[in-house]
Amino acid sequence: MTGIGGVELGARAARSRALAVLRVRSRALAVALLPAAAAVILLVGGSTGHLAGAGWDAARWTVSALAVLVLSAAAGVALVVARARPAATPTVPVPEESAPDLYRMVRDLADRLEVPAPSAIALTPDCDSWLEDRTHPAHGPPPARRPGGPADPGGPVHHHGPAAPVLVIGSPFLWWMRVGELRAVLAPVVAGTGPSAHPDIAAARRFIRGLDAAVAVASTGNRGPLSRAACAGLGQVSRLLLRSCRVHAAEMERGVAAAAAERAQAVDYGLRIVAQEQVGLAYAGWDRLLTRVALPAWRMGRWPARLDVGVVAALTELSRRDRLAEGFASRLGERPACDLLEEPGVIDEAVSLLAARLFHGGPAERGPDWAPVGWEEYPEEVVDRTWRTDAARLHRVLDTLGVRPGTPTPDTEGPTLARVLDHLTSRTAPVTPERPPAEQDGGETEARAERTGTGPRPTDGGTAPAPDGKPGTAPTGTRPHARTEDAPGTVPTAPSGTPRASRDGAAPRVGSDPVPGTEAAPPDDEPAPSPAATAATGAAPADDEDDLADTTPRGAALAAGLSAQLAREEADTTGAPTSASGATTGRTGPDTPLWDDRALPLLPLQPPRSGREILTDHITAMVCCAAMDTAGATPGLDWLDGPSLLVGGARATDLAPRVLSLVEAGDPAPLRAWLKALGIRPEKPVRLV
Repeated sequence: MTGIGGVELGARAARSRALAVLRVRSRALAVALLPAAAAVILLVGGSTGHLAGAGWDAARWTVSALAVLVLSAAAGVALVVARARPAATPTVPVPEESAPDLYRMVRDLADRLEVPAPSAIALTPDCDSWLEDRTHPAHGPPPARRPGGPADPGGPVHHHGPAAPVLVIGSPFLWWMRVGELRAVLAPVVAGTGPSAHPDIAAARRFIRGLDAAVAVASTGNRGPLSRAACAGLGQVSRLLLRSCRVHAAEMERGVAAAAAERAQAVDYGLRIVAQEQVGLAYAGWDRLLTRVALPAWRMGRWPARLDVGVVAALTELSRRDRLAEGFASRLGERPACDLLEEPGVIDEAVSLLAARLFHGGPAERGPDWAPVGWEEYPEEVVDRTWRTDAARLHRVLDTLGVRPGTPTPDTEGPTLARVLDHLTSRTAPVTPERPPAEQDGGETEARAERTGTGPRPTDGGTAPAPDGKPGTAPTGTRPHARTEDAPGTVPTAPSGTPRASRDGAAPRVGSDPVPGTEAAPPDDEPAPSPAATAATGAAPADDEDDLADTTPRGAALAAGLSAQLAREEADTTGAPTSASGATTGRTGPDTPLWDDRALPLLPLQPPRSGREILTDHITAMVCCAAMDTAGATPGLDWLDGPSLLVGGARATDLAPRVLSLVEAGDPAPLRAWLKALGIRPEKPVRLV
């Protein structure tokens, strides 16, 4: 199946599946009209004297009443399906006057493919591109086309027909890819407008989107008893129809994608093979940037305003470190695709704010507690504040547990790292002799860190494994009916390249007391935590209990206290119990926005941190604060690993295994030797926020 024959075969298969979807709609209409047809037969038979008698009269009244009820219910379902507002993917619209070169390139590409040009262009904080139908009246009128205008000088006059779908482009592609690469990647996506213009395929998609929106309306809560009963019936009917259409709709989309791919082979096919490597690389860099760099800033109430610029820096750094990525940085001398925008900085800022809203649930607009931050300000505004905030929280929890700060002196009065080390030191575990870091055998500790998955985190200055340079390529294709979240029984859309690893949206854990029976007797020189203070930390779920089983009893109690304190702070910030998937899972309906912002974040980046991870992060933050205040270290930003500690201008990469030795075994010797080698004094007080 190649060439025009492949295009026709794929389009024919898509049309046959679209007709199958429409037949399901016709059968549903026939079932709804069946009682009415029976009532008409009975009424006509009675009027002509053929169906006379008391029994026929009772049957006429019964069937007529049933027909009225069924027709009323069918009319209500049809009205909701027709008027319910389909969900639209959150995007940043790109007006034609702000990107005339981009629109010109897309229209030229559509002309070469002999398909209708997309009606508009939008950007998404995602490593994917697709077509999205926004012809529903709730989405607003389509943008006016100005043939031969300033944005299309001397361009061909496109015929006026059904509004073409909107082309949604992943913003990382514009900043990382070159113009030719972007054109090659968008060719199969733009080619999808051809099959989308077929009346049968368009009607089938409208029916599927209407059913999906009807299910969303039926799932909306806060209704009265009668409304709940009506919505229950509406939801059952809509889900039944969706299940009947599921296979046909999926095969229809495969046929559309196959036809578009075959048609696009005539345009930049060789370059597209090379460009697909850049798709995978952009996916890896974008995911790394969001999880390691942007997430710590979002947690501090700041949002990086140039995420797309950051992904270029991250991928350039990756190409410098990874041999598999060699040669990619040499492309930077060519014209980047972001030059097709008139004001790339404004667009980048809008996309960055949308990314923070989607992946973290931040506010829709900037404010005093939600301000942008530049990359040059990131180390001081984010890294330093994060470490000092975590260190302050660590000492507050120690105060709650009744841990004495030690014997104060004029030089040591205040929060110190020594207080943390002394509290977590196990009196029963064998203590490793203090040796210089160069002489220590860190293999066992590093292996334990790798085995337990608690290796270098963004705040520990450790070295996290870089991508291999050949990540899974993010799929690129058409997405005709994108939704914010899938409803039961809905037809799956084309896959998206959004970095969704570890985004299951599980509820955050709340810290608690250590497992009963694991408390070790405290030494004579330090009091044990009081039962009241320990109980104030909350109740730990089973997952946290398993996670803290490998730590010392005091470490488990401290981790539980930190988890509970974090949960309380998040609850005070949001005003409601926190959840990784948002507060309430409302759905879009006729009178709600195009996407439900109550269910934010829509795509959580990471699952909640475990108690051991939280404890490790806070101890690492305390060590970094001591290094900055007593040894002249400075906070830094690593584009691939996030916040990092710079000692003498060099990045400290060997801190994580020593912190893990303290957390898991209660052995402070490796960490004390590391501190001594760098001239860090744990007994000196540090500055907190």
